[in-house]
Amino acid sequence: MDYQSILNIIQKEFTPEPSMGEVAGYIPELSKVDPLKLGMHLYCKDDTSYEFGDSQEKFSIQSISKVFTLTLAKELLGKDLWKRVDVEPSGTAFNSLTELERENGIPRNPFINAGSIVVADALMSTLDNPKDDLLQFVRKLCGDNDIDYDESVARSERKHGYRNKALVNYMKSLGNINNKTETILDFYFHQCSITMTCEQLSKAFMLFANEGKHFQTQEQVIAPQSVKRINSIMQTCGFYDEAGEFSYRVGLPGKSGVGGGIVAVHPGEYAVTVWSPMLNKKGNSALGMKVLEELTSLTGLSIF
Repeated sequence: MDYQSILNIIQKEFTPEPSMGEVAGYIPELSKVDPLKLGMHLYCKDDTSYEFGDSQEKFSIQSISKVFTLTLAKELLGKDLWKRVDVEPSGTAFNSLTELERENGIPRNPFINAGSIVVADALMSTLDNPKDDLLQFVRKLCGDNDIDYDESVARSERKHGYRNKALVNYMKSLGNINNKTETILDFYFHQCSITMTCEQLSKAFMLFANEGKHFQTQEQVIAPQSVKRINSIMQTCGFYDEAGEFSYRVGLPGKSGVGGGIVAVHPGEYAVTVWSPMLNKKGNSALGMKVLEELTSLTGLSIF
């Protein structure tokens, strides 16, 4: 497959326009990002890579980080994790309070905000230095130590994260939060503030395209069974209440973030990241979804 030629076609076909969406203004620090950025990086299992545009520029990965924290928590806690968070699609917005009340404080899945906050709480009860340990884990996955938290983004989220404060306090009242709410939120806001490039994300997500093995060393980081579980959750829950649309249009497991990034994996083949900060009304990168739909259309390959 001549992936670079396909990416060249995609680059010519899609030009960011201000009318395509809006940046995540509810996090003031993210509103400063140039909305017309567009980058793409595809990393293959055979160690070849292809890219265009702003693929080497760092951006806030936001909810993409939830895949990393879920992976850590699943390895450390095993089946006990699923006593506190479910694996069902939400069908509501990523920061919804409605389902928590209906389901007694058990989040529908680990990729909505409430679910990832529970995962953060579980990690805080297990790890000695959660923020340091998470950063080291992500650095290991992509074989690159040049990955850090963006403190300005974390501060911005902490200052304006009223909805997340409501979520954690409500779950605390129902017995599904064990640590101090402010400490959990500090960890959660930091995980979302991690900045990475498209290339770094593609390499890190090769874990889920390579049967749980590190893309570079081939070390077995997680079991293939864990990859199966996490990929299935990405497929059904990775795009909030637009997960069905992404499956229909793109046909790959993936995860989005309100920083404008989308990572998707083709098991056994590649991991691909697109970054375009303009979001649609569901909170997913509007242009990113179109680009990935075109990728699987031009290659004729998806998991279906």
